[in-house]
Amino acid sequence: MRDSLLGSRVVHCDETRVQVLKEPDRDPSSQSWMWVQTGGPPDIPVILFDYSTSRAQEVPTRLLDSYRGYVMTDDYAGYNALGAQAGVERLGCWAHARRRFVEAQKVQPKGKTGRADIALNLINKLYGVERDLKDAGDDDRKTGRHDRSLPVLAQLKSWMEKTQPQVTSQIALGKAIGYLASNWSKLERYAEEGYLPIDNNPAERAIKPFVIGRKNWLFSDTPKGATASVQLYSLVETAKANGQEPYAWLRHAVERLPLATSVEDYEALLPWNCSPASPS
Repeated sequence: MRDSLLGSRVVHCDETRVQVLKEPDRDPSSQSWMWVQTGGPPDIPVILFDYSTSRAQEVPTRLLDSYRGYVMTDDYAGYNALGAQAGVERLGCWAHARRRFVEAQKVQPKGKTGRADIALNLINKLYGVERDLKDAGDDDRKTGRHDRSLPVLAQLKSWMEKTQPQVTSQIALGKAIGYLASNWSKLERYAEEGYLPIDNNPAERAIKPFVIGRKNWLFSDTPKGATASVQLYSLVETAKANGQEPYAWLRHAVERLPLATSVEDYEALLPWNCSPASPS
């Protein structure tokens, strides 16, 4: 599954907290991290979870070792070392940028249109183009973005450069503009190609089942338990993403694993390569 992930043109990454009670030499209340990567070749989605005690930049660098392509993340600095590697291009998430202007809009005087509305209007136009081009091919989407999105991006950049000196960085609007300015080169890059995503929503959707599950089970007892959890989440979520009924596929794969003796045998059991019968 990881080999398939590393063969994709774009990998989405995200991370969330997880508590492990019996981590050696660590307090039970310490925070550890669950990392998710999603991607894969076209029509073969792969969702992988990984557990680490660290949120440092060596984790994504290790997980995506030898990867060459685009990486979509939020602006967390832990991905900077990965983005600095030869052959890796960072993409910025417009959903994260938009959220900051939504927060700025909330603190505007009620009933009055403010500067945050101007930015949101332009960002919404970018998303409108994406909705219109949802079913287009990569070439047509690239053309559509060049014709329709690039002028909006230019307008938004001009507004940002004019407005930033007029707004203190301590208020919500200043923070939103600061995020936009510091991430601009990564944010505008999606318009380079028709297959590039505008935001990191696929990773956020992929990590959501884990976040929901964590509300119920709260923590892992041991590192082995956390590792088992990431393996199961990776298998089940990838199976679901490929249209498999998870129990049927897991049973199919586990029953045949003892008979697998070659790479081809293992590849035949991947969720996109087999059609197990549904459980009775």
